[in-house]
Amino acid sequence: MTDLSQPVAAKAWSLAEVEALYALPFNDLLFQAQNIHRQTFDPNAVQLSTLLSIKTGGCSEDCGYCSQSARHDTGLEREKLLDVPAVVEAAKAAKEAGATRFCMGAAWRGPKDKDLGAVAEMVREVKALGMETCVTLGMLKPGQAEQLKEAGLDYYNHNLDTAAEFYGQVITTHTHNDRLNTLTQVREAGIHVCCGGIIGMGESRRIRAGLVMELANLNPQPESVPINMLVKVPGTPMAQGADLDPFEFVRTVAVARITMPASHVRLSAGRQELGEAVQALCFLAGANSIFCGDRLLTTGNPEADADNALFSKLGLHGEPVQGRRCAS
Repeated sequence: MTDLSQPVAAKAWSLAEVEALYALPFNDLLFQAQNIHRQTFDPNAVQLSTLLSIKTGGCSEDCGYCSQSARHDTGLEREKLLDVPAVVEAAKAAKEAGATRFCMGAAWRGPKDKDLGAVAEMVREVKALGMETCVTLGMLKPGQAEQLKEAGLDYYNHNLDTAAEFYGQVITTHTHNDRLNTLTQVREAGIHVCCGGIIGMGESRRIRAGLVMELANLNPQPESVPINMLVKVPGTPMAQGADLDPFEFVRTVAVARITMPASHVRLSAGRQELGEAVQALCFLAGANSIFCGDRLLTTGNPEADADNALFSKLGLHGEPVQGRRCAS
């Protein structure tokens, strides 16, 4: 396997090249993705993360998929920022269940300085448990990434969501470049990047290829790449669209693996709707990370018993971190 402690040289991908991968016969695409996956990773190891909403609802942004936008009537109750002890207890439970990374998400356009101090304390306390830490807080202002780095943050999640040319059909209250600006601040602060997107929002395959191309051409490439399938939340503008073909989801995972060989590719939102067979194809296509736990911010996720049963059927195990192997 490739030594991940050394920088991995990434090629520059063109849209035509990524589209050509999508167009391969399904078996050929998965064969290529699995071969590349085995060059870098244990093919039967899956990194386990848990995601906790530390501040729910009331976001000022108009993201068309999001249940937490104040502009959409989804019936979601707003909740204030959790206190630090509650977050630490949740992290302890996640670690006990086998998670090696604890992700904390807040429904903000971006964190206010008065709130960032509390989040930094959460990061310090979770880090002290021996877990990797990740937060998703929206767009950052100058100096905020450095404050999170000082607290010990390992990863910052900020998804591109979709390709630049489709972005305005999903979100209008901030731009694609705003997202890239936050990612630049995160990199400059020395924090690992967790960045992916959402498919099934009515975009074409060309748009999906454009998203993967943009992710793969980030320099350096994201260490974690969450691939989300749209969860249709009643009350959001995208709740009524057509369902995505599950094989197209698998293709997206495979293309992400081929173009980003050293990244963890995570099955994120929508995994509950995929079922066991499609998830198995995703692991064959190179997915090697999942969110475990029964909630993803505000939407459902397979319960631990279901994941344990699936791992047992497929012979998968949790990926070790810092010499420690997590439960399977």
